[in-house]
Amino acid sequence: MNTDPIADYLTRIRNAVSAEHRIVEIPTSSVKKAITKILFEKGYILQYKFENEGTIDSSIKIALKYHPQSKVNAISKIVRVSKPGLRKYVNSKELPRVLNGLGIAIISTSQGVMTDKEAKKLNIGGEVLCYVS
Repeated sequence: MNTDPIADYLTRIRNAVSAEHRIVEIPTSSVKKAITKILFEKGYILQYKFENEGTIDSSIKIALKYHPQSKVNAISKIVRVSKPGLRKYVNSKELPRVLNGLGIAIISTSQGVMTDKEAKKLNIGGEVLCYVS
């Protein structure tokens, strides 16, 4: 039984990056889908595909992004912030900046899952899920 599915999602991506895999497969949830879409929009992953949607064994296949010549991954660091034992909530004035604006913080808000920059534009706060740089 998995007590923190978002931490499992991030750990699978982190392990695939360190092992230099091209594709990683992860069980699906609505929050994981939203995080995956954000990672794709911000250019941290190459492509994603939702497989067997609507079934119990549905999954997300993520193609990781590497630089063509240097083979350096686009995701250098991905860290879980809010944990089941210690949730981290911020208001719109306390939104975190990752790598002085070069990275992103993924926030779960009342308007859905979004980046810290989008939440700042909408002037809303929420739970800080993770930092990506």
